[in-house]
Amino acid sequence: MESTRRGTMILLALAAATVAAIGMSSIRHILAPVILTLILTICAHPVRVAMEKRGVPHGLATGSVILVVFLLLAGFIFALIIAFAQFVTMLPQFAGQLAQLGTVVTEWLGSIGIGTEQTQAIIKGIDPGKLVALATGLFGSVFSITGSLVIILTMLILMAADAVYVPTILRQLAVTQKDLVVALTSYASNVRRYMVVTTVLGVVQGVLNTLVLFVLHVPAAILWGLLAFLCSFIPNVGYFLAIIPPMVFGFFVGGWSTMIAVVIAYGLINGVVQSIIQPRVVGNAVALSQSLTFFSVLFWAVVFGPIGAILAIPLTLIFRAVLVDSDPKVRLWRPAIGDVTETRRLLMEDDAVAKEARRTRRGERRGDEESP
Repeated sequence: MESTRRGTMILLALAAATVAAIGMSSIRHILAPVILTLILTICAHPVRVAMEKRGVPHGLATGSVILVVFLLLAGFIFALIIAFAQFVTMLPQFAGQLAQLGTVVTEWLGSIGIGTEQTQAIIKGIDPGKLVALATGLFGSVFSITGSLVIILTMLILMAADAVYVPTILRQLAVTQKDLVVALTSYASNVRRYMVVTTVLGVVQGVLNTLVLFVLHVPAAILWGLLAFLCSFIPNVGYFLAIIPPMVFGFFVGGWSTMIAVVIAYGLINGVVQSIIQPRVVGNAVALSQSLTFFSVLFWAVVFGPIGAILAIPLTLIFRAVLVDSDPKVRLWRPAIGDVTETRRLLMEDDAVAKEARRTRRGERRGDEESP
């Protein structure tokens, strides 16, 4: 009876999650900018608090933070528009090489047994004219993103103003919901550390990639640098999304040597920044398993589109904070979803015990062999 009830509850929870995901996806054009604004507000909140501690009035401190965040967003969008414009202008110059690439791909697909109809469909997708139309469509979507800045700016003003009351509200809520307040406070701290560190390291990564591409004379280096910056927020798959375009155009302008140089440079920069520096700085702020991280990227990308992939970690962390961290009974499942600090210690102890047992067995066998 108990197992049947648990199964029913799981099915109902999955059904509710599916309905909620479909609902969020249907209003993604409104919800995505709002969520982005919430994350930006959380990241900028300490700046406003620091200004207020120095005697700056609430209104002036809030206005200063809003202005800085909006200028950063506007500057990024402007750079993106310029980069896309250069890309659209540059793309027709490589029409012949793109067509040749399509022929090579067709021959290779045919050699591994893929039918003619499928290969022709792929060739039509690589057609230079369609690529120009695709780039133009993306260029137009940038203006759509610029229009979303109106929503972001409005929500940024309102959220930043409301943030003045957040500490008091949390103090009131802590009387009856202490675990929830602790979970939300921890979430704000963790997501702030993750986003700030990822942004700084993403800028470094994008600048280094752009400089390398400039040295290698790869076209649209600024665009690929911006792409590397954005993809630094996408765990697991971001690197592969960022490296493909410069690889292709590097091959067009410099052949295999340039293409290999791009792969090596991207691999070194990405490996040092994301595999060595970022984990040390972020620490246990994320604490999500690799499988769950990858699934969250896929899931939020389906729900919110590209911005969902970029905000996959903060979105997953807020649901973990509300559904797992706020409940002491459910919090015991944290190791199963990635918080393996204690689990890693236990595993090291088990490995040490197993190693000592193997050493003992080898000693016993050696003693048996030496005995008459």
